[in-house]
Amino acid sequence: MQVSSFKPKIDLEKHGPLVALVILFVLSSVASPYFLQTRNILNILRQVSYTGIIGLGMTFVIISGGIDLSVGSMTALVGGLVIMVINNLGGELMAIILAIVIGLLLGVVLGAINGLIVTKGKVAPFIVTLGTMAIYRSFTLYISNAGEFRSTSNLYPQLGMGYFLGIPIPVWVFLGLAAFFAVILNHTRYGRHICAVGSNERVARYSAIDVDKVRLIAYVIVGFTVAVSAILMSSRLNSVSSSNAGVNYELDAIAAVIIGGTAMSGGSGTMSGTVIGAITLGIINNMLNMLGVSPYLQGTVKGLVIIGAVLIQRKKR
Repeated sequence: MQVSSFKPKIDLEKHGPLVALVILFVLSSVASPYFLQTRNILNILRQVSYTGIIGLGMTFVIISGGIDLSVGSMTALVGGLVIMVINNLGGELMAIILAIVIGLLLGVVLGAINGLIVTKGKVAPFIVTLGTMAIYRSFTLYISNAGEFRSTSNLYPQLGMGYFLGIPIPVWVFLGLAAFFAVILNHTRYGRHICAVGSNERVARYSAIDVDKVRLIAYVIVGFTVAVSAILMSSRLNSVSSSNAGVNYELDAIAAVIIGGTAMSGGSGTMSGTVIGAITLGIINNMLNMLGVSPYLQGTVKGLVIIGAVLIQRKKR
């Protein structure tokens, strides 16, 4: 009688981003004795939470077959206007709550503008968001006179700098939104529809799916996540630079999504993958800083990682 041996296999296509993160984590632990310090780990998670939150919304957009290059400029605009509202209303608790609500609504509106031009105007998402990227940054510079938005509130910074159970509040928001959006993507009709639209738009239309509505909602979601990130970022710094705030956020958000396994051509993706991708980028940046690599070369590393991830996807297909 022959006894068959059971050999568990790892599905690299499904769990590849997680395996890469584990390997990177181990290598980083060996490369620097300071990497595993609690303060450093929490700092990495806090740093990636801002672009990671945007990446969650970007996941919906990319799955639908689109892209959004305006998220960095939108972050600066929303964050700056939130601070303006807080200052004009006195900086107390009710002023902060009202400013946050206004900021979230503004993010939704700006995202909807992108979505409407893409769906109703039938303009390529790359062109639309490239244009609104310039428009949103221009408005930010004009409103601030190319200066800086500074909050006069002593309460507002407690949101971005605060902790809950020893973990920074932005990290809790990031993980909470990831869980919420994962439910939407995996267990709702909208989640099935957005994957269908990204996989094959013509078949989706024949299946009576409102393609324009599905894509519009995706851009509204990313506008909402941008607003959340802008509020957390501006509250942490208690200020927003009109020229530097949100710069390269679109690159980091898209990189997190692609590294996490979402197909650049659309049709498939996971929120857990985006979380893993964002953390992976954070660890890479952290180790480059610890090893004394010039910050000017970090963009090179991100670009190579994005290209590598896309090449791997093409090879799988």
